[in-house]
Amino acid sequence: MVELKVVLSDQKTGRAYNISVSGGPAGTLVGKRIGEELDAGPFGLAGYRMEITGGSDRNGTPAKRNLPAAGRRNLLLSKGTGFKPVREGQRRRKSIRGNEITSDFVQINARVTAYGERPLADIFAKPSPEEKKE
Repeated sequence: MVELKVVLSDQKTGRAYNISVSGGPAGTLVGKRIGEELDAGPFGLAGYRMEITGGSDRNGTPAKRNLPAAGRRNLLLSKGTGFKPVREGQRRRKSIRGNEITSDFVQINARVTAYGERPLADIFAKPSPEEKKE
């Protein structure tokens, strides 16, 4: 069974929300690619749409949008996702994931593209201590 953490960024408020997904809703993400837009209804966000912007696997290896593959590749990088050079002209061979989401992913990064009726702050609001006692 696939278990994922979806980090959903709200561009209007500048906040990010964590959603733990497993089972069927997580299966809807497997096979998608970075840059695809999908309905957020299966994650409990009725009326919302989200775009996948990135992710990482269980070892922390980041996914690169312009690498059309499902697994890891060792690429010679000079900048961008997965490598920040210290010196000018520095290059390094780094392990990078392709843009297809597989069951090896642990975290998926996404942003909201269309909003539903309820604001995200209300959906993800923590209950106050008074409500917990009842």
